[in-house]
Amino acid sequence: MPETPARRVVIAGASGLIGSALADSLRNDGVEVVSLVRHAPSAPHERQWLQDAAPLDPDVIAGADAVVCLNGASIGHFPWTPSYKSTLLWSRVTPTRTLAAAVRALGDDAPALVNASATGFYGSQPGVELTESSPRGRGLLVDICVDWEAAARDAGDKARVALLRTAPVVHEQGVLKPLLLLTKLGISGPIGRGTQVWPWISLDDEVRAIRHVIDSDIDGPVNLTGPTRATANDLGFALARRMNRPFVLRAPIWGVKLALGTDATEALLTSDADVKPTVLNETGFSFTHRTVEDAVASAVPAAG
Repeated sequence: MPETPARRVVIAGASGLIGSALADSLRNDGVEVVSLVRHAPSAPHERQWLQDAAPLDPDVIAGADAVVCLNGASIGHFPWTPSYKSTLLWSRVTPTRTLAAAVRALGDDAPALVNASATGFYGSQPGVELTESSPRGRGLLVDICVDWEAAARDAGDKARVALLRTAPVVHEQGVLKPLLLLTKLGISGPIGRGTQVWPWISLDDEVRAIRHVIDSDIDGPVNLTGPTRATANDLGFALARRMNRPFVLRAPIWGVKLALGTDATEALLTSDADVKPTVLNETGFSFTHRTVEDAVASAVPAAG
């Protein structure tokens, strides 16, 4: 039976990389998009929220096919001071908890809650193929993801709750951002051994996968990650080749930890996690970019 496309979607975090691309994609197909914003509304489709501790009026999301929550401070901001670690957690859990309460208040008429999470849920588990049924890992980002997902589940058992365990997005404003300058300067190379497996996904497939989740009956965790295994070296070399630059200067782990801190280094750079998009594959999703090389080629103009 064909899926029925969404007609109205509420998005929290619509100004970010993923949120803005998702909103544009939906609107281009005639879907009404309502954006939840923290500033005073400046357009008819905007609704203000997260003012002090005030709850979200359930009427704001009533009648929507889905509510998509993509809020969260950037994990690419360094260093991770104790204060910023608190921000990483607060900026994810508080909006999610607020939306979940509004969804729960609508009872049988509740829209689906499609909530961000991350492949960071699995931590570093070398040599293991990780699916949605795999256990949590250990580490700071793992703990944040666990609390994040628990907040979403507070939407109750009458709402469909999908948890988007998203991989780092291969885009100039995503996982490639800190690598582009180093590569352009010709000083990129393996990070540590470089053979650690990094989950990844293109922005196009990220948006298409979220829409797939919205328009289906998927609930629970769903890994939004590319279908082909890639190492840190695979990504770095693909970028260097695309920019016609060398990929030879190895970054020692002690130096990376000195620059970024231990938590950030272990969570983002030395973590080894072979995350599989099992639910997407089993529900008929078709990837546009099947390899990390394809994703890099789509995201970065070729050097002249």
